[in-house]
Amino acid sequence: MWFSSDNAAGVAPEVLLAMTNAAPGWAMAYGNDEGTSRAADMIRDRFEAPEAAVYFVATGTAANSLALACLAEPWNAIYCHQSAHIEEDECNGPEFFSGGAKLALIPGEHGRMLPEGLQARLDRTAQGDVHGAQRGPLSITNATEAGTLYDPSAVDALSAVAMKADVSVHMDGTRFAYAVAALGCTPAELSWKAGVDILCLGATKNGAIAAEAVILFDPKLAWEFELRRKRAGHLFSKMRFLAAQFEAMMTDDLWLELAGRANATAGRLADGLSKLSHANLIHPVEANLMFVELPRRIHKSARAKGAAYALIGDLDGPDDEMLACRLVCSAQTTGEEVDAFLKVIT
Repeated sequence: MWFSSDNAAGVAPEVLLAMTNAAPGWAMAYGNDEGTSRAADMIRDRFEAPEAAVYFVATGTAANSLALACLAEPWNAIYCHQSAHIEEDECNGPEFFSGGAKLALIPGEHGRMLPEGLQARLDRTAQGDVHGAQRGPLSITNATEAGTLYDPSAVDALSAVAMKADVSVHMDGTRFAYAVAALGCTPAELSWKAGVDILCLGATKNGAIAAEAVILFDPKLAWEFELRRKRAGHLFSKMRFLAAQFEAMMTDDLWLELAGRANATAGRLADGLSKLSHANLIHPVEANLMFVELPRRIHKSARAKGAAYALIGDLDGPDDEMLACRLVCSAQTTGEEVDAFLKVIT
C-alpha cells in the first residue's frame, strides 16, 4: 500500500533493458553518440516538431531552472501558479539559474490559474519602471501539483494572454505523460500547438531512473541552453544512458502506456474514496495523484497497518479531526494495493 510518490516507484523493465543494451562498448561522450541522436529524433517525431532542439538532464529541477533561465532575464518576473512546483519544491532553483528573476504568484482553484488571473498579474507589472520587475515568461505546470489538468484549450487561452503581453511560455511537464494519457490529445496539441515555447518533459516519475528532456520548440534558444547546461554541471559525459531511458519510453509509446496504468489505478482509488462518508476529496482527480481528508484516527490505523503516503499536517491531535493527505499512484501500483488500502481506511 505505497502511495507516497511516483518518485518512490521502481523502474520500468524496458528502461533497465535499454540501459543494459547501451552499456557495452564505446560511444562518443557528451551526447554526441548515436543513441542520444536517436532518442532526440524520436521525441521530435512524437511531438510533430522536426525543428525542435532536444536536450537531456537528470532532474526536473535542472530542466525547469535551466529552461526558465533561457527565457528570463535577472530583472524579470516569472508568472506561475501560487502552488507551482517551481515555487514550492525547487529551493529557488529558477531564481538562482536565471540570476535573480522573481516568481510572480497567481492564485487559482485546484492548482490552475485562469487567463484573467494571469492578465491581472501582468497588468500589475509596471513595464518601463526601473524600480520594479519587468515582464518575463509564463510557467504552466501540467499535470498540476493538485493533480488536475490543463487541457489544450486551457493552455491555449493562457498562451494567448502571454503572447499579447509579449512573454514566452514554459511548461513544467514532469507529469506531462499523465496529462496526455488522461486527455487523449496528442503531445503537440498540449504543447507547441497551444503556444508552449519550451517543454520540460519528465520521465523519472513515470518509470525512468533519472531522465528529463528539455524540448525547445524555438531552436534559436539551443546554444544558450547548451552553455547553461554545461556551466551548471548538467552536461553528462555518458549521456547515452539518459537518452537510452527516453528511447525506451518513446518506443511503442511506453511512456503513455505507463502513465495510463497509473491514471487508471488512481481513478479506481478515487472512486473508492468517493464512496466513503468520512473521506473528502479536495480537488478533482484527473491524473495520478489526489488529495483527500480523512479523520486522524483513520490515518493512524492506516499507518499502523503499513500504508505509506504523505500527510499534510501532524498525526498528533484529536482522533476525529480531519487531516489531509496526498495519495500518488504509479505504473507499478496495482488494483490489489488500492483495494487493500480502501479496506484499511473503511
